[in-house]
Formats: sequence, C-alpha cells, structure tokens
Amino acid sequence: MAAKVMLGEPILIGRDATGAVFALRDLCPHRGMCFSAGRFDGAEIECCYHGWRFDTQGRCTLIPSLAPGQAFQPSRIHVRSYRAREVQGNIWVYFGSDPAGAPEIPRLDGFTERDPDLVESVRFTAAIDHAVVGLMDPAHGPFVHRAWWWRSGRSIHLKSKVFMPSPFGFTMVRHAPSKNSRAYRLLGGAPQTEIAFRLPSVRIEQIRAGRHIVANLTAITPIDAGATEINHCIYWTSPWLSALRPLLRPYVRAFLHQDRDIMARQRQGLRFDPPLTLIDDADTQAKWYYRLKREYRRARAESRPFENPVEPRTLEWRS
Repeated sequence: MAAKVMLGEPILIGRDATGAVFALRDLCPHRGMCFSAGRFDGAEIECCYHGWRFDTQGRCTLIPSLAPGQAFQPSRIHVRSYRAREVQGNIWVYFGSDPAGAPEIPRLDGFTERDPDLVESVRFTAAIDHAVVGLMDPAHGPFVHRAWWWRSGRSIHLKSKVFMPSPFGFTMVRHAPSKNSRAYRLLGGAPQTEIAFRLPSVRIEQIRAGRHIVANLTAITPIDAGATEINHCIYWTSPWLSALRPLLRPYVRAFLHQDRDIMARQRQGLRFDPPLTLIDDADTQAKWYYRLKREYRRARAESRPFENPVEPRTLEWRS
C-alpha cells in the first residue's frame, strides 16, 4: 500500500493478491483513521484503530465490535473508491464521475507494457496551472537550466517550431533538437524529437535516433491548491543507456530541481496576486493550455464532445 495526497484528498493506492491496482479514500469512515496505518492481506484492509475491514472496492466486510444478534450490517458502510489503471508501469487514478469522458491514458509508441527505465519525482510548491505553464515554457531554458551539460547564457538563438492540434492538446511536430541542447548529443546520429501536451497535465517527448527511441513522460499531479508532484518517467530502447543509468540520474534530478527552485522563488511574487502578461509566440502554449481547460469544462457542462481550440501554427521565439 502507498499513501498519497492528490487533489486535496488522502488516497490509498494498493495492489491486491492478483496484482490488480486499486485506489480508496485513505480514511476509515468510523473514526477517521488512515487505512494506510493498518494491515492489508492482499484482499482486505484492516483499520488499525478498531479492526474494521474493507475490501478493495471500499465495502465494509467486518466490524469486530458488533455483538451477536445486533442488527447493524457492515455492508451498509462504504468508503469512496477511485478508478485506477496501470499503463506501462504507471498507475493512473481518475477522480471524476464519468471516466468515459476523460482524456485517454497516454501510451508511448515503441514500448511494450513495461516499467520506465528511470523515474524521478519531485514536489513543487506551485499550483497546478503554474507548474504546467512553467514546464511547457520554451523561453526559460537559458536562464533556469544553465549548466555545462545543457545550456549556457550565451546560447540564445531564434527557434521556429510547427505545432498541430492533437487529442486533448497540441503537438510540436517532429524536428531536429536545438543545437544548444547538449544532452541530445548523447544519443548520437541525427536525433528527431516530437513533444506533445495533453489534458489534464501530461507532457510526452519522443526522441528517435537511428533505430533507438527515448521517451520522456512527465505527469503533473496536483497535491493541493499550492503544491504539485512531478513524476518524470524515461523509457529507452538503447542497452547502453541502461548501463549509464547511475550516471544519468543525478542530471535528471538536477534538471527537475532547477524548475522546482525557480517556481519556489516565483511563489514569493505570486503571493501578491500580480496581473500576469502572456505574449506571442513564446507564451502561446500557455494560452492554449488555458483555452483547452475552458473548452473541456464547457464541453462537460453542456454534455457535448470536446472541440480542440488549437489550430495549426508555426511559433517563433528566442531561447
């Protein structure tokens, strides 16, 4: 079992004896004890306070304090359960009441149903919108990610990228990575990369270099109104990258921590609720994100299909 806070809710994520994943509200409805402090036998969770037992669907199966002949039925008690699915080594939890209307869980092309090769998670002291916009921002690299192995302050130059609408989001179509991004050189050859964003808050980059693929999946989960969790999962097909995993991990962690630290500094200014300015073309992706969210909410409220507001466009900026 693993205890998490997601969207302000205490969540218990577990795997039963068959290997199937489940998610429940991590609070016993009796006296508010966290289930994660109790025991799990692979079929039922036992609350550590009074021994109430629940199955993985949230149904109460036993109340030990009930005396023989008492009419109260444990089956009357339920704890909220959430739909949970495991896809390519990641567990996704759905909070809505209509999973059929949710964006599909992303699958990475070229990879079987397996775990990521490298995972790093970091907590940002930033609201979900600021975390999403901060990570998709194309202009902060030379200032936030200055490092000998990535960017220098003198590396700014003009970039032009073609964008197309894609399911519940948009895609920067396949292109050669910028020459001032040194990490791509590790792959050798002539790598090509494609970057996609989709609601609610998922970024996927797929890099092809010859016959090998490297894919980065970044999922941003709101913890509460002022914090988010960034889960960065990297998949690859190249055996030599597996050999370098211990060396790669510190650089991935350092890169994410640079974003974490700049957002912590940004939060000091956001406390004063200043008006924010988004410009074309460098901030167009941020504008699209807010439009996508508004359209999704309207479509759900009006019980109609989602209509992607993004149109094909070439964006130019300096970074």
